[in-house]
Amino acid sequence: MEATSGIGTQNERNNFKVFPIMISLLISGFIGMFSETALNIALSELMTVLEITPATAQWLTTGYLLTLGILVPVSGLLLQWFTTRQLFVASLIFSIVGTLVAALAPTFEVLLTARVLQAAGTGLLLPLMFNTILIIFPAEKRGAAMGIIGLVIMFAPAVGPTFAGLMIEHLSWHWIFWVSLPFLVLALLCGILYMQNVSTITKPRIDLLSILLSTVGFGGIVFGFSKAGEGTEGWGSTLVIVSLAVGVASLILFSWRQLTMKQPMMNLRVFKYPMFVVGLLMVFICMMIILSSMLVLPLYLQKGLALSAFSAGLVMLPGGILNGIMSPLMGALFDKYGPRWLVIPGLALVGVVLWFLTGVTTASTLSLIIVLHSCLMIGISMIMMPAQTNGLNQLPQSLYPDGTAIMNTLQQVAGAIGTAVAVSILTRGTDAYLKASADPANPGELAKAMTAGSQDAFMFGVIVTAAGLLVAFFLKRVRVDKDAARGPMH
Repeated sequence: MEATSGIGTQNERNNFKVFPIMISLLISGFIGMFSETALNIALSELMTVLEITPATAQWLTTGYLLTLGILVPVSGLLLQWFTTRQLFVASLIFSIVGTLVAALAPTFEVLLTARVLQAAGTGLLLPLMFNTILIIFPAEKRGAAMGIIGLVIMFAPAVGPTFAGLMIEHLSWHWIFWVSLPFLVLALLCGILYMQNVSTITKPRIDLLSILLSTVGFGGIVFGFSKAGEGTEGWGSTLVIVSLAVGVASLILFSWRQLTMKQPMMNLRVFKYPMFVVGLLMVFICMMIILSSMLVLPLYLQKGLALSAFSAGLVMLPGGILNGIMSPLMGALFDKYGPRWLVIPGLALVGVVLWFLTGVTTASTLSLIIVLHSCLMIGISMIMMPAQTNGLNQLPQSLYPDGTAIMNTLQQVAGAIGTAVAVSILTRGTDAYLKASADPANPGELAKAMTAGSQDAFMFGVIVTAAGLLVAFFLKRVRVDKDAARGPMH
């Protein structure tokens, strides 16, 4: 049940101002995640206002994911070349400029450019956030710290759709960004005043071929899976097949190059640590479940149960808030008991909930959906941060930038895969129902078709969860030498 930590003796610690550093990271992280999910529920409104097709509107999400997929893998290198303050300020400037451009955007092209700028800010911020937490907190307190980060990361997507629905109903979609702007400026000022340089600058050699292979590899996979969930061709599209093939081939070459270099851009030796690998698989599976269910459930609520965007957001709000509240609690329980007794029951709970969701109908009550979604979010909070923190705890400090970069990169890949597969299954199930229907144009039949597709998509979630449960039995608690982990801070 025990695993040995590779942390060893850490670098001498400064007297970090933990509270203001955390405030800066939390505000910027919250607004970054809020902006990402709030726009999703405004897509139908944007299609009407900007006169664009659903496939074109999807690029607002695809472009965002693609930018993250390209930038996040390079973040490990950036963390070793630039100071914490420099990267934090750069991420906030990208986010502020992107948010301002989005708030003023008169056309789709300008809005897409704004989304890319926002994604650049988020792509710099997420790895920086996790790397900073690993350095400023001793190992035995990281669970609680990661739990607070989890509160922010999960609470923002919860309130995003509800708030966006309210803005669209009473003002306009532009206000989603206008409201975010002052908070980003506040986070920037807080960071300029209080953010400290916590990481060690080593300035490893920049290998342009590695950057190119990483960009083409991760970008190709995220793009391919994102495109597979769009349009009528789906997985049979030549563009999708070529993108995935080029992406996989580039990643194989990238991995081979990293393993043969003396100073790799992304140190793949992190995969020698078994609990990091198990934690990585848990996070990957968790992100597939979260993003696929957060895509399917609103569609079922709006097209299966005929709810408005605002009402659908309200139905999902209690679960999101509950998930945010539970994250710090699960972090504290992780510090005390380890990950195994949280992750395995959490996966079991998620599996049961998704199994119940495979039986939803057009007559299902909103109270049932709220309870099921809330239980799903509790289960997710029991899995995500404990598994992630346990895995990162096993790495030596020199590998923190690489570990956080790999974990954040694969979260984007998992999101692209999860949503693409879920959309494909949803579409296939919907079409199959309508083909067998005697009156496919009837609104009631359309609602039942969407429900049938949703049931199939939730079954995909059950299968993914079952795979995660098998992996979870290999999970062992990483024991950290507290004296080595504490340093002079204590």
